[in-house]
Amino acid sequence: MYLNKAIVIGNLTRDPELKALPSGITVTSFSVATNRVWKDKNGAKQESADYHNIVVFGRQAEIANQYLKKGASVLVEGRMQTRSWDDASGKKNYRTEIIADRIQFGPRTGGVSTVPSQAPASDSGAPDHGGPKGLDTIEYPEEEINPEDIPF
Repeated sequence: MYLNKAIVIGNLTRDPELKALPSGITVTSFSVATNRVWKDKNGAKQESADYHNIVVFGRQAEIANQYLKKGASVLVEGRMQTRSWDDASGKKNYRTEIIADRIQFGPRTGGVSTVPSQAPASDSGAPDHGGPKGLDTIEYPEEEINPEDIPF
């Protein structure tokens, strides 16, 4: 059995670049930084960053290019792939990338989302609790719940 799976959560180090293949398929590439913090054998705090090249194809590439910006938080799931090519001087070059199958955007900075809501706003007269507009919310009762009333 073989498995080639990569899951990375980090921040974009640059704005995504959108391109199109000769076949018309769109491709977006960007890089993600992941940070690691640990204590060395002397107890001193150490930090390091790793950088991952990400490639996204199709409609997901267009969405990533539209909404992701440098510094944005993102979760990427995909597979690792290494490409090789010869440069103009004949030197062999290698690049390892994560070919994304799934991208999930992280929380927006400032707490305001610029992604348009898919759900229509409801005029139910429910009190506003400061949540995002257009999302269904759970209204909890204000009176105390008696554990004896719970049927299980």
